[in-house]
Amino acid sequence: MNSKAITLAIVVGLLGLVIGFVTANSLNRSEINSLKMQASTAAPNGTPAKPGDFTLDPEELKAKIAQADAAPDDFDFQKSLGGALYRYATMKKDTQLLDEAARILERASKLKPKDYAVIVDLGNAYFDSGFFKKDPAVMKKARATYERAIAEKPDDADVHADYALTFFLDDPPDLTRAVAEFQKALKTNPKQERALQYLAQTYIRQGEFDKAKKTADELRSINGSNEALPLLDSQIEKKAAQPIQ
Repeated sequence: MNSKAITLAIVVGLLGLVIGFVTANSLNRSEINSLKMQASTAAPNGTPAKPGDFTLDPEELKAKIAQADAAPDDFDFQKSLGGALYRYATMKKDTQLLDEAARILERASKLKPKDYAVIVDLGNAYFDSGFFKKDPAVMKKARATYERAIAEKPDDADVHADYALTFFLDDPPDLTRAVAEFQKALKTNPKQERALQYLAQTYIRQGEFDKAKKTADELRSINGSNEALPLLDSQIEKKAAQPIQ
């Protein structure tokens, strides 16, 4: 079977099992961002794409992973399956499957180190695994992978926002660096909502409430329905009113 046929088989055999899976993929990062914002559980994003909406057959997943392991030099297979597994595993918050996805994407990245989609998917797989596990070491792997992506495409504001988040979520957090990287993302795309959302959150944690309010208002002007706004407004109002110790 040639590479294109294998890729099609993966899409049909894995992604095709799930109704609306492609739509769910596009919403997946938003759900993870809600997780980061709440620091507990993901909030619905106004869509039916929730982690419990469907489940793939574990045995079929194992079979697909075994297929990838049996064809380690097939880049298209590794790329397609690794990306699909990462998205599904993140949706299900399955850290074991995320690790399998990362392993397969690592193999794809070794085959074609400059493939941008693979680099980004690998960075995201590390990021989500590190977040779910609360593992700073894995989060640092995400950071290093995002740096590879930024070297390839410096103007990708979405990737740069996630890169900045690795500093925001570090233990201890590097808030000064997070601010600088969020600002770089916004320089490329002033309407990058994730960067605005977490830049405001970073300012709150720094006690820079005027800057936080200005940033939240910028986010509001772009999307007044952004689900982070009520929490940001509440935090700004509450913490700004607290007396200085």
